[in-house]
Amino acid sequence: MLAAAREAFAERGFDGATIRQIATVAGVDPALVHHYFGSKDQLFLAAIEAPADPAELLPELLSGDPAELGANVVRLLLRVWDGPGQSAGLALVRSAVGNEWTAKLLREFLVSQVLRRVLGTLDLPPAEREARGALVASQLIGVVMGRYVLRVEPLASASPGWLAATIGPTLQRYLTGEVPLPT
Repeated sequence: MLAAAREAFAERGFDGATIRQIATVAGVDPALVHHYFGSKDQLFLAAIEAPADPAELLPELLSGDPAELGANVVRLLLRVWDGPGQSAGLALVRSAVGNEWTAKLLREFLVSQVLRRVLGTLDLPPAEREARGALVASQLIGVVMGRYVLRVEPLASASPGWLAATIGPTLQRYLTGEVPLPT
């Protein structure tokens, strides 16, 4: 089931893949997929071996002060990456760098499970949400690569508070500030 799910999510994306299609490819009844994974979101997280479940983490983040959303996103990223899910996250990122199939899954995770939920709380037109989401993603991916993969100093050893105070304003601008949008 997980192999069929990985293939479906990589080929069709989260929105395009269905549990019925995945079950058919896996040769099982869709009820069995629901039994083991509960929902398409949970199947997706299991298929990519996600280091954390955004559905559990984002409500706290999104209930905070909207003016602090950028810093809070940085704090949440660091909490996940400094926690027990770090090795799974590193494996996913390292694999995505050299494998387009894994890159599609990681991109789909970031877009469908994280950024769509964060940006969905802001009153923005769809095209603007997409552009702002790409800017936020570029910053988050840069932090992960610099801090955890390449271990660039002083980024690698900086405190979460310093990183939130330093990178948070950039994310805040990407989320809610003035940014030129692609034409």
